[in-house]
Amino acid sequence: MAHIAKKYKAVAAKVDRERRYKLDEAMTLVKQTASKKFDESVDASINLGVDPKHADQVVRGAVVLPHGMGKAVRLAVFAKGDKARDAQEAGADIVGAEDLAEKIQGGFMDFDKVLATPDMMGVVGRLGKVLGPRGLMPNPKVGTVSMDIAKAVKEQKAGKVEFRVEKAGIVHVPFGKASFEPEKLKANFNAIMEIIFKAKPQTAKGVYVKNVTVSCTMGPGIKLDTAELTAAHA
Repeated sequence: MAHIAKKYKAVAAKVDRERRYKLDEAMTLVKQTASKKFDESVDASINLGVDPKHADQVVRGAVVLPHGMGKAVRLAVFAKGDKARDAQEAGADIVGAEDLAEKIQGGFMDFDKVLATPDMMGVVGRLGKVLGPRGLMPNPKVGTVSMDIAKAVKEQKAGKVEFRVEKAGIVHVPFGKASFEPEKLKANFNAIMEIIFKAKPQTAKGVYVKNVTVSCTMGPGIKLDTAELTAAHA
């Protein structure tokens, strides 16, 4: 434990906690804070000036990252007939209907995302207690319920990420891996911020993007210059 703490302190010493970094500098620095043997995820924490207790201030969305997430996504798709075939041809890993629901109810969870065509939501709805707590319930608002199931599958495979503001007004979203080049991290991050700004509720008062921090899975937080981000995207 002492060795781990010493290693973390050495990495944390690279970050000035009082400073708000420009985006280019932060993307380079966040790679330098990755200290684990595995390829750490790079995540953003975005503190928004909204009150999620009001339905008209819930910020949520989805975006296909330009450079993906750096990992394979295993997809389970609820579809029948031609739509099932479309899903398989688009690259879905598991495709089924009532049979797939029975497998999941029996404990099968070998997938990362669940997609469905609208006509299958009656079947999927019965799995709410299993999928809901894991954040796996398909939702049309983020494109995981779609008649164009082939497009939905391809987007997920290409690196589509979803986000939703939490009770404290914070959005947590991954946008790459520590092994990515800074320019790829920057492009992915900017794609997310563009959607965040477009999703600003009309009823939100005052400063919309209050604070933004990026970090590796096991690394220290790096605060960004929110004025720069607002100027670039607002």
